[in-house]
Amino acid sequence: MNVGLIAHDAKKKLLQNFCIAYRGILSKHTLYATGSSGRLVEEASGLSVHKFLPGHVGGEQQLAAEIENNNIDLLIFLRDPLSPKRHEPVASNLFRLCDTHNIPLATNLASAEMLVKSLERGELDWREMYKY
Repeated sequence: MNVGLIAHDAKKKLLQNFCIAYRGILSKHTLYATGSSGRLVEEASGLSVHKFLPGHVGGEQQLAAEIENNNIDLLIFLRDPLSPKRHEPVASNLFRLCDTHNIPLATNLASAEMLVKSLERGELDWREMYKY
């Protein structure tokens, strides 16, 4: 499965810790992330991550294109709802694309943990039929 990872600045440490905690599960899948999120995850966890540009300079759009092309099976976007972002419309676009293409989306730690545990149990294998 292809897993997208993204985090607002205030949530990057949380994403690192999440990836360390679930390294065993995530290592069995292909990880994609915006530039700085991907770099931080690689450094902290040792996981291999395909990195796009940093989010604010096009990485979120690159990830959106992968979602549109049905190349992402699960998106974890740890966002900071208390601090408005300049590029918030891009984040809304990612959420819309996930809804349109039936891609499971986690926007907080609780939902991310549920999705990763479902991934481990094979409960997201239905996504494979969407690729063909």
